[in-house]
Amino acid sequence: MIVAVPVESYSHERRVALVPAVMPTLIKAGLEVRVQQGAGANAGFPDAEYEKQGARLVADRTQLFSSADVLVQVHGLGTNLDADLELLRSRQVLVGLLNPFASPEAVRELAAKGVSAFALELLPRISRAQPMDALTSMASIAGYKAVLRAAEALNKLFPMMMTAAGTIMPARVLVVGAGVAGLQAIATAWRLGTVVQAYDVRPAVKEQVESLGAKFVELPLESAQAETAGGYAKAMGEEFYRRQREMMARVVAESDVVITTAAVPGKKAPILITEEMVRRMRQGSVIVDLAAETGGNCELTRRGETVEAHGVIIMGPTNLPSTIPYHASIMYSNNLAAFLQNLVNEGDLRLNLEDPIIRDTLLTHNGEVVNQQVRELSGLPGSA
Repeated sequence: MIVAVPVESYSHERRVALVPAVMPTLIKAGLEVRVQQGAGANAGFPDAEYEKQGARLVADRTQLFSSADVLVQVHGLGTNLDADLELLRSRQVLVGLLNPFASPEAVRELAAKGVSAFALELLPRISRAQPMDALTSMASIAGYKAVLRAAEALNKLFPMMMTAAGTIMPARVLVVGAGVAGLQAIATAWRLGTVVQAYDVRPAVKEQVESLGAKFVELPLESAQAETAGGYAKAMGEEFYRRQREMMARVVAESDVVITTAAVPGKKAPILITEEMVRRMRQGSVIVDLAAETGGNCELTRRGETVEAHGVIIMGPTNLPSTIPYHASIMYSNNLAAFLQNLVNEGDLRLNLEDPIIRDTLLTHNGEVVNQQVRELSGLPGSA
């Protein structure tokens, strides 16, 4: 079975789906790996390293696609789909971060093409799937980089400094949302010497927050139903968010940096920081909105832009893991290699739908969109 690694054509994407170090593992599993020339260059992995580890280089993208049984990408849908859709053929397998909730039309096009697509975003949260969890890997990098972006933009120093010129007090950082990205942001901000507070609608994460050196902000809100069985945050009603904003206003106003990470899979991000709350912040403060891709947690966030409002810098970054492509590629590649090893048996595709990892990540198959959530978003009737 031939696994192909094309050059990423998603806008500003610098990562590569597989790095040279995982080639021997995949080859041992009975797979032949072909890599488009230059696929790893932007991430710091030259062609020669792939060849050294047993991969075969292919110059022509069309030839690479036509020879592949399995195509692996970081981004399999989006800006690169229109160009690549013509190169895909029926019964090919596509694996990657496919952003299925935001791209239902593209998912339908994949299905019509006869491609069996696996979306890593749909991976179930079970212990056996942890080595394959690309969302967690990439969220960790995003949380780390968000703090660095904030530190660079803030007009204050992050740590306390005792100098002959006087004592500089540490910056105050508030992290909203204590998922993977939020927890990494907390840990990074604490290591840089700030005073960190964190809030999450799920009271169960208080212990994790405090273990990283932050103070957990407790609001008297009923939030027992704020978490799904899979461990993700669940969308709450507008009245809940309204009361939450009122209670958070004071904490936000006291913070030099606010990093928001609150996202609900398949839903628009909830607005947690209003323009009025921004107006009450000290001039020169910074907001880094990691939910910008799904609408943003701040009312003034603009996706992919940095803006200034009422003297506050508001960042709406997207695809932060791509800004650290070397290590992000290594982490993603390890996730993907583990997924491929579960998907194949002695070099042959093993489409075992009793395996929750395979069943839940399978997005399209046999000309149909088979994931129920995406079918509903696409307006498709019933089950496939």
